[in-house]
Formats: sequence, structure tokens, C-alpha cells
Amino acid sequence: MNELGMIVNLRKPEAVNMAKNLLEWANENNCRFLLPKQEASALTTAGLDDEKWLKTVKLAIVIGGDGTFLRAARFIMGTDIILHGINLGHLGFLASSRPDGAIKDLENILNDNFNVIERRVLRCVLYHDDSQLYKIYALNDVVLSTSSIARLLHIEIRFNDEFFCVLPADGVIISSPTGSTAYALSAGGPMIPPHVNAILLAPLCAHTLYSRPLVGSEDDRITLIARGSSRDLMLTQDGQLVYEVLPGDRIEIRLSRTKKIRTVNLPDKNFLDIVREKLGWGE
Repeated sequence: MNELGMIVNLRKPEAVNMAKNLLEWANENNCRFLLPKQEASALTTAGLDDEKWLKTVKLAIVIGGDGTFLRAARFIMGTDIILHGINLGHLGFLASSRPDGAIKDLENILNDNFNVIERRVLRCVLYHDDSQLYKIYALNDVVLSTSSIARLLHIEIRFNDEFFCVLPADGVIISSPTGSTAYALSAGGPMIPPHVNAILLAPLCAHTLYSRPLVGSEDDRITLIARGSSRDLMLTQDGQLVYEVLPGDRIEIRLSRTKKIRTVNLPDKNFLDIVREKLGWGE
């Protein structure tokens, strides 16, 4: 493998600089980076239109943080492209490679010295009066909440069409295993390794004493229905895209059976290594 795709957070000067450095390195090391039109224009080099890029690239380097990685995941959703992230953000669970180790990691990738993790994604369908409004896929999570500050919601929760409870809370997070180390972690949820096929429900500031995060199986379907009359409800996809929700709308969420995101797993960067590094586990 001597051709790699490249996706860059063009709003970060340090990401742009790293991209330029890697392009120079590639020219000297029998490697070629393929860039989408937007990145190519910003870096003043040749690029491919999106459709051709998606058909040509087998593995892509993502330069930025986890937010850039999530954007890249949406871009390549439905393809077999493998993603590897170089972290220029904060925590960096998805974009796990450090800038000072980027060249070494690229050499491992070019020498096929890596494994591939297949990450399950969430399939979320929003219904209004039994008519489908949106079908979305999320690598990390979907969140039902309100745009008002300190506004209590009452959310009916069903598992596989069976009534579970009406949860009084500021909102609720439904997370994939990959997303368990993101927003759901700050809400008190457990960390789930990406190879474990599970779905996680984590309440946001629940107004109860009994509410706890709940883990379901890969076959479980979770349904959320916002009760009451609040008109400022929103469904957030991976913390980046927002959809309007009306009272009574039904949101059905499960792990997708067809779509996955494939990521690089380098020899010294498995899930436990990253947990120890990023969270200081055991220190």
C-alpha cells in the first residue's frame, strides 16, 4: 500500500501544517496522498472529486481531533475505507495517533503492520405521526435533549416495543460502544470496548434516585418518545448535526446491521492502551 487518502481539519493551522509536512514526507518516501477537492484546494495540490475519492481510497489518514474523525466517518459511511486519526485535539479516543509518532505510525500502515477494528454504528430513525422523517447513522451517539437551560423532559423509553419507563431528565444519550468513551462517559456510563456489540442508554441529569446507565445487546431496539408539550426538543447526531423533534415524535435506535466504520489498530495502540494513556488508568 503506497497510496493513502487524507482528510484534514482546515480550520486548525496546526492540522494544515502537519498535512503539508506529510505531503513533503510522502514525496520523499515513495508514498502518495489522495485528497478530496476541498483539502486539495487549501493545500494547493491536485485532488479528486468526492465520488472518485470514495471509490479510489482504501485507507485514509484523518488529521485533526475526534470531531474531524466523526466528520470523516460520515463522509465514508457505506464504503470499506479504513480510517486512521492523527490527534491534534484534546482527548483523542478515535484520533489516537500523536503528532510526534505520526511518521512511525504511517510506516507501520504502509508496511501493513496493523489490524482493523470494525466499529458498529447506530441506526436512528425519527418518525412523526408514523411517517419517517429522517434516517441517520452515528458512530458515537445520538442525544435527545432540549435547547432550553435547565428544562426538564419526560422521555418514554421502550425496549423492543416493551414499555420500560418514563424518565424525567434533562435528556438521554444512546451510545454505540465507540461512543461509550465520549459524552456517555461524562454522564456516568461504562466504557465498552469497540469489539463488544452492545448499545448503551445513559440518562442526562435524571431527576430520580434510581436511574442508572443501562447496556443492551446488539439485537435490542430502544425507542424514545418525548412526552409533554415542549417545542424546543432536539436530536443531536455525534454532537455535530441537529434535528428538530416535536412532542410525540418517535425515535427508534439500534445498532446497524449493515454499516460499520473500519479503523486502524496499531500494535501499541489497542483499546486498553488508549484508556491507560488518555484517562491515566491505574496511575
